Amino acid sequence: MLDHEALQAIWLTIKLSATVTLILLAIGTPVAWWLVQTGSRWKVPVGAVVALPLVLPPSVLGFYLLLVMGPNGPVGRLTESLGLGLLPFTFWGLVVASVFYSLPFMVQPLQTAFESIGQRPLEVAATLRASPLDAFFTVVVPMALPGFVTAAVMTFAHTVGEFGVVLMIGGNLAGQTRVASVQIYDYVEAMQYAQAHSLSAVMLVFSFLVLLLLYLWRPNLKREL
Repeated sequence: MLDHEALQAIWLTIKLSATVTLILLAIGTPVAWWLVQTGSRWKVPVGAVVALPLVLPPSVLGFYLLLVMGPNGPVGRLTESLGLGLLPFTFWGLVVASVFYSLPFMVQPLQTAFESIGQRPLEVAATLRASPLDAFFTVVVPMALPGFVTAAVMTFAHTVGEFGVVLMIGGNLAGQTRVASVQIYDYVEAMQYAQAHSLSAVMLVFSFLVLLLLYLWRPNLKREL
């Protein structure tokens, strides 16, 4: 049976994951489109930076974000000068960290979806005098819709499972930064194994259902990730 702390952590996790997914849809879409369309020499370095969280230890990413957003970091000094305070150990600090950590889970599926469209539909749209922006929203977006769904679901699910980054940036503040993964850690530290089992089971079932639905809906998902 889930107690109040577990329910509070689940709600905060859902709120965090939904916020990060929406932000990354806005950020990841132009990044993925640029990576597909550009011939710039910066394509490979930018692609490597986007994919970096896939191989970088979460604690390393969290440490450097903590330095950048801390009182002596450039972002920390900027937010303090604007009267916003410091981002570490706040919900919005978690959002910033999660955006960086989940970025490849949004960009890579979108990039694959855009690449599968090819140039021909855009050429046809150009002959009909559609501007690049019109062509993107009226041709590319509808054709890449399955990719958008896959990217959004994978980003949401990945953010739900974060631990190292959110612990480094958010700490362990009940109702503010204590997400489900951190709550499980707390239960285990306190030797409350029954509560840890209940919350872990919820997370396990959720993760399995997300992947099951994606694999049933898109059998070629493996080739896209």
